[in-house]
Amino acid sequence: MDSPDVAQLTAALATVIDPEIKRPITELGMVEHLEVDAAGVVAVTVLLTVSGCPMKDTIDRDVRRALGGVAGVTAVELTLGAMTDEQRAELQTMLRGGKPAKEIPFAQPGSLTKVFAIASGKGGVGKSSVTVNLALAMAKTGRAVGIVDADIYGHSIPAMLGIADSRPTQVNEMIMPVPTASGVSVISIGMLKPRREQVVAWRGPMLDRALVQMLADVYWGDLDVLLLDLPPGTGDMAISLGQHLPGAEIVVVTTPQEAAAEVAERAGTMANMLHQKVVGVVENMSYLVCPHCGPEHRLELFGSGGGDRVAATLTSRFGYDVPVLSRIPIEETLREGGDSGKPVVDSDPTSESARVLVDLAQQLDSRGRGLAGRQLGLTPSSRF
Repeated sequence: MDSPDVAQLTAALATVIDPEIKRPITELGMVEHLEVDAAGVVAVTVLLTVSGCPMKDTIDRDVRRALGGVAGVTAVELTLGAMTDEQRAELQTMLRGGKPAKEIPFAQPGSLTKVFAIASGKGGVGKSSVTVNLALAMAKTGRAVGIVDADIYGHSIPAMLGIADSRPTQVNEMIMPVPTASGVSVISIGMLKPRREQVVAWRGPMLDRALVQMLADVYWGDLDVLLLDLPPGTGDMAISLGQHLPGAEIVVVTTPQEAAAEVAERAGTMANMLHQKVVGVVENMSYLVCPHCGPEHRLELFGSGGGDRVAATLTSRFGYDVPVLSRIPIEETLREGGDSGKPVVDSDPTSESARVLVDLAQQLDSRGRGLAGRQLGLTPSSRF
């Protein structure tokens, strides 16, 4: 059998996708040397973005698999190197498309990414659990989804996705979000700390800077949906979000009891003050399916009516409909999924909570990109 030519091998390498940047390694200039001898032995050198790239083993495996699948290849001799400072600078320029380093792509007039901020009035209502399950449910439909864990003090998203000890790769001043097995890309302040147990003790300007860094310094690529897990309440981060992402749409999470509903209304009102649209309310921990009677008997452990109250109050205040989007039940598998790093829509997709969360994801995904915060490109004219 004849040995393959370099063009065939290059085409095979074009199928190898960098797991962090989500683009072919050939397009990113990562293939430095490629040749094949008469015996079909391929010698290839692939440059990693940084020498300690956490995805090195994945790239090694994928390159060997791609080249080994080409007819006539008898062996693959792979060398993994690292880009020089100049090569990383060229890569950064290419990825940014010549745009300013501090530009937030999702705030630009031409952005087609749907941005949803998951907010709550108080902690402990399951806002982060809702965020990760929404992201995974959307990713299952083929959407490119990213999560910004903007809950600076209570960043729990990485642990819920099983990547608590992962660290992002940095290419000069550009940060690569951490990929997950589900395809969702994640960045969290917890990933940027030197140690997992380190406490974040920041106030106003530092919080604003952290949000801008996670939005502007991270290479997100072409996302269909970006979800932001906000801190509870109406503090600095909610205000910064309104300033930097005025087109973000807000989903308010509450639980059924009166105390949670009252503070959830404040979170929705803050969003409206910042000219952001509240698309709906999610009532979490809404009920427990009776373990004896089955789905027809629901136990309301935390009372009832909280989600309806928040929706009715916000509808009245804003002058547009703010519906209850879903009522998520309490289930042991939902809690276990968050603790184990395997969210319920993946670990137990037939459960009642998974079904409700998938339905919620479909509702949000079916929404068109809002016009709030976007320039329409209209020019005044004196002609009538």
